[in-house]
Amino acid sequence: MTDAVVEVEDLRIDVAGSGVYIVDDVNLAIAPGEVVGLVGESGSGKTTLGLALLGHTRRGAQIVHGRVRIEGHDVVDATAVALRSLWGRKVAYVPQDPRAAINPSLRIGVQIEEILDTHGFGVAKADRQQRILETLDEVLLPSDHAFLRRYPHQLSGGQLQRVALAMAFACRPRVIVFDEPTTGLDVTTQAHVLRTIRTLCREHRVGALYVTHDLAVVATLAARVGVMYSGRLVELGSASAVFERASHPYTRRLVEAAPEASGRHALVGIAGSAPRPGHRPDGCSFAPRCAHATDRCSASVPPREMVAADHEVRCIRHVELGASPIDERRPAIARTDLNVGDHVLDAAHVTAGYGAQTVLHDVSLTIGAHECLALVGESGSGKSTLAHCIVGLHSSFDGELAFKGQPLARRTRDRDQQVRRQIQYVFQNPYGSLNPRRTIAQNVGQPLRRFYGLSGRELRLRVSGALERAALSATVMDRYPDQLSGGERQRVAIARALACEPSLLICDEITSALDVSVQAAIIELLHTLQQEMGLAMLFVTHNLPLVRSIAQRVAVMSEGRIVELGTVDRVLDAPEADYTRRLLADSPALDALHSDSAVG
Repeated sequence: MTDAVVEVEDLRIDVAGSGVYIVDDVNLAIAPGEVVGLVGESGSGKTTLGLALLGHTRRGAQIVHGRVRIEGHDVVDATAVALRSLWGRKVAYVPQDPRAAINPSLRIGVQIEEILDTHGFGVAKADRQQRILETLDEVLLPSDHAFLRRYPHQLSGGQLQRVALAMAFACRPRVIVFDEPTTGLDVTTQAHVLRTIRTLCREHRVGALYVTHDLAVVATLAARVGVMYSGRLVELGSASAVFERASHPYTRRLVEAAPEASGRHALVGIAGSAPRPGHRPDGCSFAPRCAHATDRCSASVPPREMVAADHEVRCIRHVELGASPIDERRPAIARTDLNVGDHVLDAAHVTAGYGAQTVLHDVSLTIGAHECLALVGESGSGKSTLAHCIVGLHSSFDGELAFKGQPLARRTRDRDQQVRRQIQYVFQNPYGSLNPRRTIAQNVGQPLRRFYGLSGRELRLRVSGALERAALSATVMDRYPDQLSGGERQRVAIARALACEPSLLICDEITSALDVSVQAAIIELLHTLQQEMGLAMLFVTHNLPLVRSIAQRVAVMSEGRIVELGTVDRVLDAPEADYTRRLLADSPALDALHSDSAVG
């Protein structure tokens, strides 16, 4: 690619001074205006590769071989002064959490102007002021004086993410690295952000690397897709080639694990976990988890081979695998009418708010044993407030709650110990739900000590079993939360809730930070528990395709009211509310892949 704005050649990044690779033998080029998606499990090296495009590595890592060029500038050997001049002007970065890029103590206008001042944009202050207004207009944010004077805490999550985009595009860089910028956003906000990225990259000829674990987002946004596993690019090609004619068994398993809007196929997780740096086997790192592996696969690292002019893969069996179309997936089990039996939860006419602001308006719903009710809607629709009322974390509400036919006290502290054990909550943010000063064993073991009085060897065995049920190895027991990836932390939080053997599990956006393979494994696990234990679930999510695989009924919330409630098939196949139809239209789905939707 002679006109590439990004050129990565034979890149290797090691754990500093150890000879242990984090990323190895990566070759990649990105053209002006092209978005390349980068997918793979947590720990595969996606973010490490993305940061390398800025000439940056995390503490404890170092680039030991290869070249990274941004418009001909070699960032690997660049001095700190040279890199500072490139950051923001030639190459920019948008993090997963916009709060990591935005100073909470400075007004929005000041922060965007700082970037322009630092890089000497324009010849006068008036030029920079004009550019601020243009940038905000480009990301569909207000450009009036009042908005520019707001502080970050006065903005919604979607607005903050678009401010981060405005800061990245402000100096019109040639390359932008997007590190999961829509994780945690509702589908409507995500659709706005993706449209903004697609339009700006195309119009301003910006080359982009879009790092994500969401295959559906990549399918609707990227021209080409790279699949990483254990630090290597195992497949690279056009979005249609990778998702419709995948030639690496890992890519095919990722596609099988991705939820579909149609719900035609079953979600199938990938057994085991990706090996960490220093524990990766010789040969193909995926071989221990691959159903197609032979002795040859473990002998040496598979070389890059061309499947087609725009499609390369690292697999010695790619010819025979590629001959089988990817749509030959296992069909979903036909949904049958579920006799849910007695109600586990009854919520009647719940109205709740914060101070003078009412956020829930006369909400009523029921959940039966064995049943999963999905709760969907935009951010701010009241989903989490309703969940907090049920679990006892928000006691300022009118209406009635009953658990297994008995009135439910409003506050957690006023409920008896058995009720607290039987109603468990898994939070969206795994970073805030685990005590950072306690090991994983201590975090998961805390409710077991409290509710069951376990200790010693019996406690560790119970913790180990809970972790394995959540697709985690018992080897993480003595680690601390900061030593795990975000997806691993979320699985620890799920394991802690399941260890209590609850009757009602409230899942608040629990899969938003998970890889599709882990997400599929968790959904399979929850579905099994739903059948075997009579587990009732309230599944709060913005991922509508995922609803097909887990829920029997779905409630759609908007502005604190349930606007549609019914069986999953009826609501998603024949929605009656205009709001539901808009949510469905904004939801990316892998089975809706069209090559003409990609940026090129």
